[in-house]
Amino acid sequence: MNSLSRLFASLHEDLERQLSITRESLRHPSAKGDESESIWLALLQNYLPTRYRAERAQVVDSEGRFSDQIDVVVFDRQYSPFIFQLGNQRFVPAESVYAVFEAKQSIGPREITYAKKKICSVRALFRTSLPIPHAGGEYEPKPLTPIIGGVLSLESNWNPPLGEPLRKALETNDPMSRIDIGCIASRGLFHSRDGAQTFEFHVGCKTAARFLLRLISELQRIGTVQMIDIMAYERWLVDDR
Repeated sequence: MNSLSRLFASLHEDLERQLSITRESLRHPSAKGDESESIWLALLQNYLPTRYRAERAQVVDSEGRFSDQIDVVVFDRQYSPFIFQLGNQRFVPAESVYAVFEAKQSIGPREITYAKKKICSVRALFRTSLPIPHAGGEYEPKPLTPIIGGVLSLESNWNPPLGEPLRKALETNDPMSRIDIGCIASRGLFHSRDGAQTFEFHVGCKTAARFLLRLISELQRIGTVQMIDIMAYERWLVDDR
């Protein structure tokens, strides 16, 4: 007999198994990191609605500024007019971004600090927002949508893995570097509510599936990204050779 609980468990077990095999089998840190990122990307690419896309990328704004390299960028693909690609490197316009994640084999204080810096490099970019035309005229420009920031890993370096030391590391007075959600596949999930500094911790119990449901719920709450001013990028059509 089919069981939804068993389906959720299988989804989680498959992710944790792949991450564990990568950690045990690959010796080179870069190869191990790349494969871990690919596993998380595959999860999101397989299960997020098709209006979203998940890729390793840099984010760029209309003022010509770039974010750090981001392990996982969740962005709009239904309304985004362009995504740059140079070889294997992708560049996503800042207006299209819904969420960014740093992926690690294991997280501790250093990884949390690093993730905050990466998230801040995206949130600090300039985003345009145009009025939205409709049959009777136009709506006011949509306020900028919040960009979700998170961390993804197999393990935690803390003891306990999800507890007060992690909660303290997540605290920040800077909303630009705030971490909103984290999935530690072998241990559990944490997330904040409405950008507050209050975190909920969920230990164990089909962690990957819980993370997916939580992320999709947050994306539903955000709705659609603002309408990009595509012509704001036109000024970069200059010969700078």
